[in-house]
Amino acid sequence: MTIPYDFSGKVALVTGSSRGIGAGIIKALGSMNARCVVNYVADAEGRNRLDAEQVAAAIPNSILMQCDVGDAAQVTDMMKTIQDQFGGLDILVNNAGILRDRTLKKMSDVEWQSVLQVNLSGTFNCIRQAIGKLRPGGRIVNLASVAGLVGFFGQANYAASKAGIIALTKVAARELARERITVNAVAPGFVKTEIHRGMPEEVTRQFLEQIPLGHFAEIEDVVMPVLFLCAPQSGYITGQVLHVNGGFYM
Repeated sequence: MTIPYDFSGKVALVTGSSRGIGAGIIKALGSMNARCVVNYVADAEGRNRLDAEQVAAAIPNSILMQCDVGDAAQVTDMMKTIQDQFGGLDILVNNAGILRDRTLKKMSDVEWQSVLQVNLSGTFNCIRQAIGKLRPGGRIVNLASVAGLVGFFGQANYAASKAGIIALTKVAARELARERITVNAVAPGFVKTEIHRGMPEEVTRQFLEQIPLGHFAEIEDVVMPVLFLCAPQSGYITGQVLHVNGGFYM
């Protein structure tokens, strides 16, 4: 990948960066000289930490931080540590998210609440705690989804959380503009990640037929738009949603 940006002197936090899109973003920022915070949430098997350690090992001078973004107290502690170690923050990418698909009729309270807590409240927690730590000229990029715009069968919780992120992006953009902090969202379509590889073959085929460009996105297809919105060159763009879906949603 040819990298056109330089983030020397910038401190970047990407939530949920132990694998997938988040790992791609934080590694790209690190390759462009950002000082990186790799975030993961602890799991019983310890897989998230192992994956995060591998990501951090590939990024010089990065630090590894466990934090469940859905837990406001943990986010407060994470942001305080970043402030203490780096003196502030320049780039916040809210990527952490989970899926708990179920039809409305069958969806449990836990399945509804857990997705909203991580995806939407987690994004809110990180933005709120970053205020006062993000330096002027800072960047916030939130990962939304095409699901938040069209609504997919069995994804009431996920679609609602991503639609909420889009609205939150616009509010935050207005409130933080006076500090010269931009807030934007990237809304991917179908990306070749672990989550989407679990879709049934027939469902995969049906969605593929609806994509004008004729293929699913690679992780790099999402990484590059995020990098642009993090870069100095995007300083007059705020409150926007950049759709990355191969034409699935126009």
